[in-house]
Amino acid sequence: MTEKELSTVYLENEHGLIAPVALHLPEGDASLRLNRMLETIVQEGPYDSLIPAGFAGVLPAGTEVKAVTVKQDEKLAVVEFNGAFADYAKEDERKILEALTWTLTETPGVEKVQLWVDGEKLNEMPVGGTPLDRPLSRSIGINLQLNDGSSLSQSSPVVVYFSAATPDGVQYFVPVTRFVPAGNDPVKAALGELLQGPQRGDGLERVVTDNTKLESVEKSQDGVVTISLQDDMFEAGEKLPAQMMQSLVLTVAQNAEDSKVRIWVNGQKEVVGMDNQKYSEPVMRPETINAIPL
Repeated sequence: MTEKELSTVYLENEHGLIAPVALHLPEGDASLRLNRMLETIVQEGPYDSLIPAGFAGVLPAGTEVKAVTVKQDEKLAVVEFNGAFADYAKEDERKILEALTWTLTETPGVEKVQLWVDGEKLNEMPVGGTPLDRPLSRSIGINLQLNDGSSLSQSSPVVVYFSAATPDGVQYFVPVTRFVPAGNDPVKAALGELLQGPQRGDGLERVVTDNTKLESVEKSQDGVVTISLQDDMFEAGEKLPAQMMQSLVLTVAQNAEDSKVRIWVNGQKEVVGMDNQKYSEPVMRPETINAIPL
């Protein structure tokens, strides 16, 4: 039997990017749910058959999740693996950290992650030596894309959701971290990156048209972010592509502390997606994305 609720885990896609995938994990002890989520991202692990085509776990084969303890007052998940955890290639170290951190922090009440191996707390990663002197959090980013010549010390990260397709043609979203000049409004900066589109060769697709322009971003007292777009590709009253609308909502919410989002297009305050969602009313980011059929 599988659980009714979907669990989101972060897997590697065919292009080497880390993406959220929502799966029905086997039913089991609720207190071991985080263990099962991590076991799903182990290569050749116990739940390999649940992973859709085109995705793979990033934890080395043979990795065992010995314990996951959540310290609720610190919002900290403490994870202990066996020694096989260290059996990876140096170039995969960053992916492993991203997949682990983003998978565990999908759970409400978990914001930070600490890693142990065989009873010893890790102060650095075993192969590439990435420092682990402080707990991991989503501030490490995901799928980092550095602009040539951008100085990290004068930059701030924003997370943008582009689209990709499975080998079977199912569309899904991939978060990418880009670096923008520090001090910029994060929502405006993130939308600017979304409009620029994906990098060449990373298998990601544009989610807006070449003509989409950002007119304004406003945050109201009640915490709703309203974005106004201009795009002469769309007629008044036409239903807009759901991929485009959802990616805008995900990108805004990710960079605005999960605020509700409202989208106006070409001055129209009635905006409906092809998914029949009214995007001109404040919408929350979806609880789960990328529920990809097997």
